[in-house]
Amino acid sequence: MNISVLVDNTAGGKTEAEHGLSYLVEFQEKRILFDSGQSNLFMRNAAKMEVDISQPDVIVLSHGHFDHGDGLGYLSGGRMICHPGCFVKRCRKADHSYIGLKDTRETFEAKFDLKTSKEPLKISDGFYFLGEVPRVTDFESKSTSFVFEDNSPDFVMDDSAISMQLDNGIFVVTGCGHSGIVNTLEHAKRVTGENRIYGIMGGFHLKRADIQTAETIKYLKENNVKHVLPSHCTELPALSEFYREFKFNTVKTGNILNF
Repeated sequence: MNISVLVDNTAGGKTEAEHGLSYLVEFQEKRILFDSGQSNLFMRNAAKMEVDISQPDVIVLSHGHFDHGDGLGYLSGGRMICHPGCFVKRCRKADHSYIGLKDTRETFEAKFDLKTSKEPLKISDGFYFLGEVPRVTDFESKSTSFVFEDNSPDFVMDDSAISMQLDNGIFVVTGCGHSGIVNTLEHAKRVTGENRIYGIMGGFHLKRADIQTAETIKYLKENNVKHVLPSHCTELPALSEFYREFKFNTVKTGNILNF
C-alpha cells in the first residue's frame, strides 16, 4: 500500500501546503482519493510529484468541512462515498464563520456517482469505508467548538475513515478524527473482524497534552501499533507527546509512504 500526501499543513521541499488534507491511497490495484483539501492544491502538488490522480477508482470524503472537501469542486466524474451528514451548514462556535462545504449535495450528485451511507461499506476485499463511528469512550468527543446554523452543537457525526487490511493488521486513515482515534480504531476492528492494528495516519484532532492525548497514546501502545502518523489538525503540544512515544517523521506534502 502506498499513500501519497497531496495536501497537509506542512510543506515538503518542492510542494506547497495549506490547512487541509488530501491523500492518494493505492491499495490492491485500487486508487482512492481520500479528501481533497480546500483548493486545487492537491492537483498542483500531484503534478509536481508525478502522481497520477486522474480517474481514481473511488473518492472518499471523510467529513463535511471545507478543508477536506472544497477541492472536489475542481473534479467531476467517478464514484464518491461519504456520510449523508456531510452536506449540513456548519460554523465555528467562536465567531460563527462558515466551515462547511461550499457545494451542496445536489451539486455533488450532478458531478459524481454519489453514495452516502451511515453504515460501513465494503469497497473491495480488505478495504472499508467505516461509516458513522460510534462514540463509546469516556474521554473522546465530549465537547465541540462547532455549531450548526441554529447555534446547536455540532459534534461532526459525519466524521469517518477508511481501513485497509494488510498482512500485519489493519491500517486506518482518518481525515480529522473528530470521532476520536480510539473510537475510530475500535469501530474499525468491529467492521473488519481484525483485532491487529498495523497503522493509523491522518488528522487526530488533538490539541493539548491532556487526558485524551494520554489515553490515545496508551491505547496505541497497548495495541502495539507499529505506524503512528498524526498530521493536519494535530497541534504541537499533542504532537510532542506522540513523538516522545513513537518517534515518527513529520508528515509533509510530497511524501509518498509505503506500508
